[in-house]
This record gives sequence, C-alpha cells and structure tokens, in this order.
Amino acid sequence: MKASRRTLLKGAAALAAPSFAGTAFAAPSRSPAGADDETYWREVAKAYDVKKDIINLENGYWGVMARPVAERYVENLKRINHDNSYYARRSYGDDYKTVIAQLAAALGAEDEEIALTRGATEALKGLIAGYNKLEPGDAVMYADLDYPEMIAMMDWRAAKSECEVVKVSIPEPSTHDGLIAFYKKALTDNPSVKLLLLTHISNRTGLAIPLKEIVAMARAKGVDCIVDAAHSWGQMDFSANDIGADFVGYNLHKWIGAPIGVGMIYIRKGRLDDISPDPGAPAYDMERVAGRIHTGTMDFAAALTLPAALKFHHDVGPALKAARFSYLRDLWAESSRELPGVEILTPSDPRLHAGITSFRLARKTTPEDNIAVSKRLLDEFNIFTVHRVGVAAGACVRVTPALYNTPDDVIALAKALKVMSA
Repeated sequence: MKASRRTLLKGAAALAAPSFAGTAFAAPSRSPAGADDETYWREVAKAYDVKKDIINLENGYWGVMARPVAERYVENLKRINHDNSYYARRSYGDDYKTVIAQLAAALGAEDEEIALTRGATEALKGLIAGYNKLEPGDAVMYADLDYPEMIAMMDWRAAKSECEVVKVSIPEPSTHDGLIAFYKKALTDNPSVKLLLLTHISNRTGLAIPLKEIVAMARAKGVDCIVDAAHSWGQMDFSANDIGADFVGYNLHKWIGAPIGVGMIYIRKGRLDDISPDPGAPAYDMERVAGRIHTGTMDFAAALTLPAALKFHHDVGPALKAARFSYLRDLWAESSRELPGVEILTPSDPRLHAGITSFRLARKTTPEDNIAVSKRLLDEFNIFTVHRVGVAAGACVRVTPALYNTPDDVIALAKALKVMSA
C-alpha cells in the first residue's frame, strides 16, 4: 500500500532529526502571527550563518543552506567519503527511492513522475531536447523573460525539428488578465506553435505569470508547455497539480534550501513517451523519468541531505515562507514605486510576484548602466544586488531577499533608491 503524504513527511523529519539537536534550529513552538511577526522571523534567521558585513539582497543565485541542513550535508559528505563505492553500490539505490518518495509527497506528485537532476537547467535541457512531437512546419514559442540557456535550447530544438521560432516580449507593465490575454493573442496569431516555454517566475524581473491559466489555455489549443520552475517552488507555495503542467524543471538548491547541485525533473504520468530518453541513459532507465536525463555520478551527499532541507522548509512553513518573501519585497518595492525616476518591474498584484523584484532607473537601460547602479548600491550603501539583461525594455537590477533578511535590510534599499533617484 502506498504511504500517505503525511507518513512520508514524518519519515523525512525522522531521517533528518539528528541535525536539529544542540545549537541547530528548532522551529518556535508557537504559531507566528504572520509575515511581519519579527519575533518569529528572528528565530528563523538564527538558523543561517551568513556574511554580516554587507546587506545581501542577491539570494536568487542559489539559496544558502540553513545551519541544520549544512550540518547534515557535512555528516553525509563524511559518510560518503568514508564508505566510498561500498555505500554507492549497496545502499544508495534504496536511499534514493526514499528521497524521491519524500520529494513526491512534498510536491504532491507520484514517485514515478520525478527524478533528481543537478539543477533546473539539466532538467529543462532534458525536456526540451527530448520533446519528440514536433514536425517540420510547426513552431516553438518563448518570451524575453525566459532563461537564456533555455531560449538557446528552444532555438536548437526548433532547428533540429525544422520548426519556426516565435519570440514574444512580455508587456511592461503587466496585469494578471493582461498576461492571459497576451498569451492568448500570441497563440491565436501563431497557430503553428506546438511547444511553448513558460517561466513561472522570471529570473530577470521576478514576474510571476498566471501559469495554470496559461497552461490550460495552451492545452486547449493543442500546445504543450515546458515550464521553468527554477525560482518558484519554495518561494511560492503550490503543488504539482496547482500549476497543471505536464513537463517541469525545478531547482532544489534555491528556495528549498538543499545543497548546491540538486534539482528535479517532472513528467506527468502518461506523458513519458513524449520525451525521448537521453541517448546516454542506461538501459534500465529507459522506461523511467530518470532516463530522460543522464547526470552521471551525482553528489550522493547532496541527495541524502534533501530530507533535512524539506524538514526545515516545512518546519518554517511553505505558506509562511511565501508570505514573508512577499512582505520583504513589498517593504522596498511599493515604497519606491512612486519615486521619480524609479521603475519597479513587477506589479503590486500579489499574484504576479513573490520575493524577487527588479527595478530600473529612468533612462538606465544598458547592461553598463545597471552594472554601475548595482556597484553604487554596494560601494555607497553596502547593499549587494545583481544586474540582469535580456529584458526587451532594457536591463535592470534584481533584488532577492532571503529568510535571514530583515525589514531593516530592505528599508535600507528603499532609502538608497530615494537618494539615487534624486
């Protein structure tokens, strides 16, 4: 009989329990009042050992591990290094199945629908390269806010399948209904499109698209969607069915807080044959999701640390995390929206953003302009950010708070922008 989601998550907690003793994090016993309950969030922040001499608002590259997760990773690394291939050949297979079961339970998926990768990039490359339903004369579509490597993969897929490429630019500013209408018109105007790349949360601007509605609309038109969810699961609270997509690439080392080098590929049950196996995958994987990518030797210790990352994620609370990220984002972004000369690139609508949001100073649209803006924030205000390029309307500066950031951190950014806008 298949284990329930609750049973599997309890199993994850038990597996990870040793790293939550002593000086490690223990979730406060009381329920927090909400995203602005600083007593609770100060306790959460204590679980992170981070650089204190700057205000780091560039946490989108990867998510720093909380202390109990990092401790568990070190324990696992020592174990793997000690036991070597004796462990890998005799025990890892069963442990991998346990990790997959816990991940599936957390995502609301079936075990057979997912496999581990080394990141969302590897997962998405496998999905795009393996998609086998295109015919000559069909078209693929992607947007300016999609990830550059995935855009390159879509171009490659189109060339290999003798297809056309349709490139669209997400409008600024965007609205929830406007985005749905935008994709509806794009698909109606381009009836040859059969494969659509969608990015749940853009790494460039932080825009969160109404994914479920767009996926359903595309499906009704006979268009398959490959979804880049590198930045969404863990930053937003949702299950696999909440977004409704059949093909998804996830990161686990960003907002879930696992060690660097762990991601996940998702293929909905019944759709496996529409993604061809990786040519290098072993024969025993050809009928499994794991055969749609071929990672070679993974970081065993990182994979074994996933239960600890999931435990911390659930101890803090997925919905609370999402609320906290949005709260920190709103403190600086909404207070800066009316500043003359400051363009906030994600809307106020909470459905269209999570924690990531980018800004642009008026007439500062080149990469060089935004490198200079980011440098000034660091040199003059001690705030670390990163510039982003590829947006049709021009380059920008991305701001990404983490759970260890405080309201004072993001208010400092708002104050800096007030000075810079003047």
